[in-house]
Amino acid sequence: MSKLFFGTKELDLTTPVVMGILNLTPDSFFDGGRFLNSKAQLKQVEKMLKDGASIIDAGAVSTRPGSEQVNEADELQRLLPSITAIMKHFPGCILSVDTFRPRVAQAALDLGACMINDIYGGRHESGMFETVASFKVPYILMHMKGAPANMQNDPSYTDVVAEVTYFFENQIAQCREKGVRQVVLDPGFGFGKTIEQNFELLAHLEEFSSMGAPVLVGISRKSLISNLLNVHPSDALNGTTILNTIALMKGAAILRVHDVKEAVEAIRLVKMVS
Repeated sequence: MSKLFFGTKELDLTTPVVMGILNLTPDSFFDGGRFLNSKAQLKQVEKMLKDGASIIDAGAVSTRPGSEQVNEADELQRLLPSITAIMKHFPGCILSVDTFRPRVAQAALDLGACMINDIYGGRHESGMFETVASFKVPYILMHMKGAPANMQNDPSYTDVVAEVTYFFENQIAQCREKGVRQVVLDPGFGFGKTIEQNFELLAHLEEFSSMGAPVLVGISRKSLISNLLNVHPSDALNGTTILNTIALMKGAAILRVHDVKEAVEAIRLVKMVS
């Protein structure tokens, strides 16, 4: 799949693209609390689009390791005014919403969002695939072992690459059965994986790229970088860029990042040698 379609908009993935992260949360691991009001949110969206983001991914629930689940009403209260403001000021923006709740997805898509990013891959509750299918929008199918509150409590796999592949195969089949035609695969770096398991997935990323769906890599400033290098997430940009470069060389089609300019530069440079 070399293109994604969002109603009247489309996105060519022949060259990889960047998804900029917009956290509407007070407690995300890196930039929680920075974008809680509309002015700050719009300024950040403007910056990311100017820096070259092709997609903005807005999320109103922190999914950092150990985080507690926010209720649906609070998620909607944080998210919907932001979507309304973003679509008013940036009507051409391709806006993804990071949610695992079908009712939140429905409300977001009604307001103009055109992509759903689901960390549970449709397993949190029934109805997500049907909701996405009814709007004919792309769906990001992510792998996670457990839930954010417990996912890093000694995650265990016999073969992490094989098990994530098996998960994708099953969930893609369900998506197709429910009418979801555009699926993006996210191996879920940092979501129920040890440092070693994360790097094993990255080393074999091309295996996911051969499954007939674009692959998204969300590795930006995560603990697999900061813990391995013994740095704070605020000092993990260099590590992020290095791993994004490896991901690009192994077939990643979308980089989900906090730092858009640097990811766009990585794509331009890798393209010159590919």
